[in-house]
Amino acid sequence: MSQPLTDRVALVTGASRGIGRAVAIALAEAGADISIDYRTNGDAAREVERVIGKLGRRAIVVDADVALANDVERLVRTTNERLGPIDILVNNAGIARPQKLDEITEQDWDELIAVNLKSCFLVTQAVVPEMRARRWGRIVNISSVAAHLGGVVGPHYAASKAGMLGLTHYYAAALAGEGITANAISPALIDTDMVRGNLNATPARIPVGRFGEVDEVASVVVMLATNAYITGQTIHVNGGWYMS
Repeated sequence: MSQPLTDRVALVTGASRGIGRAVAIALAEAGADISIDYRTNGDAAREVERVIGKLGRRAIVVDADVALANDVERLVRTTNERLGPIDILVNNAGIARPQKLDEITEQDWDELIAVNLKSCFLVTQAVVPEMRARRWGRIVNISSVAAHLGGVVGPHYAASKAGMLGLTHYYAAALAGEGITANAISPALIDTDMVRGNLNATPARIPVGRFGEVDEVASVVVMLATNAYITGQTIHVNGGWYMS
């Protein structure tokens, strides 16, 4: 019996660790071949590649800053050449810099918007033409509970993650008739380096009383990648912190 995503090609940005790593591995377990984008941690990215190889799937590692158009063009071109056209895009790359309100500078704002939001636009725009040509595609944007409640990082982070929801809604509406879905996931306080490094992030904020696990986000990505009828939605994976 074939796996549900057999021979599909998935690009996961920011896939060297945390949620991105778990998503890349989960999609490979479902049968996909994976393009692993990373920016700073090459050793960790290559370890993800090795894990995926042991699952019997193809994987490549590409060092690309997805906030830069030239890097995005190279990332997508390399993936197309080595694995094939991209069927599944997971926009996961992002940074969080917890700051007090009066400490946030214009530079801080610009960097958070570029890495978290502009990247989502650039990569999606780069992969959508091939998806439209094949009339099949899945776009999954990893947003945050901060898009809905403000969060514990800062207004720059909240705004960047809220912007991802606007992109999701637009692509979902524009592409629904072409076999392409676009959805978002809004996690909250998932047990990653990013969360553990934020003193404001504690399990006490979560009604279920614990941090979430990366696999609990990754399983939702796989569900969305295998479902052709869910589009334009935000799936909340946050232990009940925000109830839509």
